[in-house]
Amino acid sequence: MNQSGTESCKESTASSERVGRRMLRFMRTSMVALGAGFVFAISAGAASGQSGPPAWAYGFTAPNGPLPKSGSESLPKDDTPKHLPGSKFSFTLAQIWDVFAPADWYPEDHPQMPEIVAHGRKPNVNACGFCHYPNGKGRSENTSIVGLPYDYFLKTIGDFRSGARKTADSRRLNANVMNTFATGMTDEDEEAAAKYFGAMRWTPWIRVVETNTVPKIGNRGHMFFALPGGGKEPIGKRIIEVPENTKATTELRDDHSGFIAYAPVGSIKQGEALVTMGGGGKTIPCGDCHGEKLEGLGPVPGIAGRSPSYLVRQLYDMQQGFRTGVGIDLMKPVVANLTQDDMLAIAAYTSSRVP
Repeated sequence: MNQSGTESCKESTASSERVGRRMLRFMRTSMVALGAGFVFAISAGAASGQSGPPAWAYGFTAPNGPLPKSGSESLPKDDTPKHLPGSKFSFTLAQIWDVFAPADWYPEDHPQMPEIVAHGRKPNVNACGFCHYPNGKGRSENTSIVGLPYDYFLKTIGDFRSGARKTADSRRLNANVMNTFATGMTDEDEEAAAKYFGAMRWTPWIRVVETNTVPKIGNRGHMFFALPGGGKEPIGKRIIEVPENTKATTELRDDHSGFIAYAPVGSIKQGEALVTMGGGGKTIPCGDCHGEKLEGLGPVPGIAGRSPSYLVRQLYDMQQGFRTGVGIDLMKPVVANLTQDDMLAIAAYTSSRVP
C-alpha cells in the first residue's frame, strides 16, 4: 500500500485537524512496524461462507433475539454494604453501579486514576473505570484496554468519534454509546486515559477451556453467564465466555474475578496453524504485526490472552466494512479469506496465549 493510498483512507467524516493528525501519525508508525505492500483484491466478507454476524461473539444467544436486560436492571433491591475478599472497602450496589463514580475495590492495583477514568465527564461521558474497570481489564461485553499503545488508544477514540468504527450487529448498544462518549471527551481526557491505561501491563484474565458442552447460559447486557441450577448444552461452533464467579462479576463488579472462555475441542490447534503460519496462505501470520509473542509491536496492540469474543467481533467488523479508518487497510488482506470458523479458531488460540 503506497503513501497516496494511505492518505486516501482518512475518514471523510472527520471534522477536526486533531483527529487527522493523530491518525496520520499512527499510520506512519504502523507502516514502519508492519511493512506495507499488501494488495486487497476481494470484496469484504465474500469468503466468509456464512451469512450474518456470529451472534455469540456479539453477546447474543440467537441471531434475531431481543435485547437482554442490562446489568443494572437485573440487580436485586438491596442497600446493604457489600464486601470482597482482599479488599478493605465496602460499597452498596448503588455505589458499585454508579457510572460517574464506580466502586474501586483495589486502589493499590493501579496508579491514581485521572478524573475521566474515575468520574467521567457529566452528563454524557461515563467513567472509563465503570465499563473497563479501574484496572482496565474490562469484561466480555466490552474489552480490556489496559496496556494498549498510546497512539493506538487515541486513534481508537478518534475512530469512534468520526463514525469510522461501528458494529455489524445493530442490536449491540455499547458500540454506539462509545460514539457518544468519544464526542464528549476533551483532548486532555483522551490523553490522560491513554497514559493511565497504557502505563499498566496486561496480565492473565481469561482461561480458555476446550470442551464439547458448556453450562446453560443467559445474558445480561452483552455478557453471558452460567444459569443457576447447572445443566449443559452443546457448544456448537461458538466460544462462550462466562465469569469465573457469576455474582462477583455480574453484581459486585469484582475486577479480581476473571473469565472462562469455553472453546470447541481442537480449535486451539486449528488456530495455531492460522496464527503462526497463515494457514497455508489463507491469511498472514499474526506475529508479523503483533509481535512474535502476540504482545504488541510499537503502535500495534497485543492480542495474547485477550477476550476471544472481542477479537472475533473485530475481525468480522473489519471484514464486513464496519470498522474503517486509517490503519484498517493493513488488516484487509488478513481478514479477506477468513470464514467465521477461522475467526473462532484464531481467537481461541490467541486468547489461550499467556501474556
